[in-house]
Amino acid sequence: MKKFNIMLALFFSVGFLTLGQAQTDDVMDGPVMTFESLIVDYGEIEQHSDPLRKAKFTNTGTAPLVIKNARGSCGCTVPTYPKEPIMPGESAEIEIRYDTKRVGTINKTVTITTNQEGEAVVLKVTGKINRAAAEESVPKAKNGLFKSGNN
Repeated sequence: MKKFNIMLALFFSVGFLTLGQAQTDDVMDGPVMTFESLIVDYGEIEQHSDPLRKAKFTNTGTAPLVIKNARGSCGCTVPTYPKEPIMPGESAEIEIRYDTKRVGTINKTVTITTNQEGEAVVLKVTGKINRAAAEESVPKAKNGLFKSGNN
């Protein structure tokens, strides 16, 4: 019985040591890109409004963060990102330019690839663009001639 108790105690000791190791493995070493928000919300704006929004992030990791690429889900969503490494504890921004000539709901994404372990970070770009107030009707020139409604 004494051998059994010693073996049982040894088994539990090894189990707790393994559990302790698993918990320390959960702490991420390396760069960690932490955004203030993963949603870039344009809100409800008028057509031709300011196309630029910024998504602020901080490197909460232990190594320099390098952004390898950032791409919009279509040509109407264009991100610009810092090319230099972001050191641990430092913050930076990704600028997102959306084509505000378009009218309707904004439902796009920006995918960011970094040297951070794991999957790419995806920002959701949302909002609604309302048609601008009707401009005064002015004939438009085409090939040097004015185009009217009957031509």
